[in-house]
Amino acid sequence: MKPITVLLAEDHTIVREGLHRLLEVESDIEVIAEAQTGREAVQLAKKLSPAVVVMDIAMPVLNGLEALRQILKALPATRVLILSAHSDEAYIDQVMALGAAGYLIKQTSVQDLSKAIREVQKGNTFFSHSIFKRLNDHNRKSVMMNGKGQIKKRSLSLSSREVEVIQLIAEGSANKQIAGELNISIKTVEKHRQHLMEKLDIHDTAGLTRYAMAAGIIESSVQFTIR
Repeated sequence: MKPITVLLAEDHTIVREGLHRLLEVESDIEVIAEAQTGREAVQLAKKLSPAVVVMDIAMPVLNGLEALRQILKALPATRVLILSAHSDEAYIDQVMALGAAGYLIKQTSVQDLSKAIREVQKGNTFFSHSIFKRLNDHNRKSVMMNGKGQIKKRSLSLSSREVEVIQLIAEGSANKQIAGELNISIKTVEKHRQHLMEKLDIHDTAGLTRYAMAAGIIESSVQFTIR
């Protein structure tokens, strides 16, 4: 039987390498690549088509939520398992709305992580006990149901490209850097920036940064420079 191929996406090297070493003892799981930014996670997922992506939410360049959305759009068969220090309902809600197969908090054991990878690869979902309990307790608040009792994904107010641009702005990147990262012209970056300000009714970079923090696009602890 072929092992379950896994892509690890985590920006902290010591955590990522530790997870790799812990998982490599499992005979039915194979870590085929590691990513330290959300952008790299998307690129590697598209290139390698892993069965499961284990990904943090707080990722530089492209956050885990947007990376999740882009990966599932490109690779519907790939299962994404969130492994995060965050257990806020807002994060859980967004992750489920975007189609994640499971959500684990970083305090979980490696046995649970291995089990989660196996379960989501089978098409099931898997949650840390505390997350599962919270979903049960607040199910009506966490998801929206249609008339047939199925989960409806919530639409996000920003497009995929707009999320990419606002994250890079909030992380302190200048227009030239954003253009290079996204492989678009500086003029296009300026148009995106202007459209974001008009759409959100925000009129400066500091305001865009505060919005990115409030929306969970970047962590409030991220260091940034106002330009």
